[in-house]
Amino acid sequence: MLPLLPVLLLGFGLVGERRAAVLRLGLRGSPRGEVSPAFLSLTLDASLARDPRYVALLSNPKLRALATALSPGFLRFGGTETDFLIFDPNKASTLEEKILWELQAQQEACGLRPAFAPVQKLLLAQWPSQEKLIVAEHNWKKHKNTTITGNTLDILYSFANCSGFHLVFGLNALLRKAGLQWDSSNARALLDYCSSQRYNISWELGNEPNSFRKKSGIYVDGFQLGQDFIHLRQLLSNYTLYQHAKLYGPDVGQPRKHTQRLLRSFLKSGGKVIDSVTWHHYYVNGRKATREDFLSPEVLDTFATAVHKVLEIVGGTMPGKKVWLGETSSAYGGGAPRLSNTYIAGFMWLDKLGLSARQGIDVVMRQVFFGAGTYHLVDANFEPLPDYWLSLLYKKLVGTKVLQVSLVGADERKLRVYLHCTNPLHPKYREGDVTLFALNLYNVTQHLQLPNYLRSKHVDQYLLLPHGKENILSRSIELNGRVLQMVDDKTLPELIKKPLGPGSTLGLPAFSYGFYVIKNAKAIACI
Repeated sequence: MLPLLPVLLLGFGLVGERRAAVLRLGLRGSPRGEVSPAFLSLTLDASLARDPRYVALLSNPKLRALATALSPGFLRFGGTETDFLIFDPNKASTLEEKILWELQAQQEACGLRPAFAPVQKLLLAQWPSQEKLIVAEHNWKKHKNTTITGNTLDILYSFANCSGFHLVFGLNALLRKAGLQWDSSNARALLDYCSSQRYNISWELGNEPNSFRKKSGIYVDGFQLGQDFIHLRQLLSNYTLYQHAKLYGPDVGQPRKHTQRLLRSFLKSGGKVIDSVTWHHYYVNGRKATREDFLSPEVLDTFATAVHKVLEIVGGTMPGKKVWLGETSSAYGGGAPRLSNTYIAGFMWLDKLGLSARQGIDVVMRQVFFGAGTYHLVDANFEPLPDYWLSLLYKKLVGTKVLQVSLVGADERKLRVYLHCTNPLHPKYREGDVTLFALNLYNVTQHLQLPNYLRSKHVDQYLLLPHGKENILSRSIELNGRVLQMVDDKTLPELIKKPLGPGSTLGLPAFSYGFYVIKNAKAIACI
């Protein structure tokens, strides 16, 4: 642990009649860690291609504007349906798909012609019923193969590229030969196509191999999976464009005992050929989750335990290898209805970002940017949800360097605080500034007090509160009292700070979260 600057105020600081918890900030020396510039990244679920027409929704200019605001980052195209996608380079498109393709081909460089609007409108009107079908099939565990064509790949790549994201594509790992070795012939056809189009892509193979037997009746152990990744790396080396392409895996689920064994065996077998180790995490079952789960320190703490297990396995088999959360959200099964798409979901999301960076996770991929279920950042009407705005503020204000922070005078499990250097790309802040973000799980307002040596500093507050009578179950959010919403289909609102004068305490209302930029903090770690 890095030494902390001395704190002159110990215990509780008094704020009038109220008591304030005193912050202890570690601003000397080196940061306690550093994460990727693409730390907060996104996913699209492969179920979007269940009916390839709906992939064309990714050409919507509003959706692209919303994605661009969260760049740079990785965009992972994966999920359960990954292992049921079959690429067919020769498939003749239906008439409807041909129309979509012709309209797609009319796109100027990352722009959209008006001719596409009527088709978008029709698809958008049909999307809710398609969304229900996807969720139902997932819940019924009815998985069947879907054929995708070059059109799908073109729209997907265009969306990622035009929005400032690097595409990570998951290849089907359930195509197997008699001896259970991976059959790479379909992957080769897909690679041939992507190479011919000069698409700069990174790759994965399969999704949650720990549940292959449940999904398909096929059991693949960790050793064989490692050999399959070696095979894929050799296949990639045959393409000039992909000789140095990144390969990520194995995208295992929660680190329960069976999954731990599989991960350890995989890393021993094929760990050398992957660039980062990927695993997935969800706190709760979306069909059973409660409001109390989303506000529970005990539930939030389960994530730290899972991270520790994964890092322990990786450290013991492939020390030094980066670890990514390749897919994550609040609740599995598509999210928890009326919870995962509301303000209350922000507690799980912001705490996960803070803990991931603190514990050494390099990249966190949010499931999903847009798609079926209720854990999306952007809903079926292309409207950004509270977790979208939370992600946007995180991107704008929080830098890659992680600093030490603790509290005196409050239960740190219920008043959770994280500290980073401020994002150096933010035009209004400078080197040495730091960004504190905090979550209040108490049912009363909590006050945070800066230590004496920072009491003369100016602080910019970005307090996020729910908007409307639904309170913490609202799908609308306020920043410093202003409702956050798009200005128009291509313009995001200004994220307006609330300046706090020197000596101010930082007030967090009951069940709320926010960011505080401490200006001119002169943190050595950030210079």
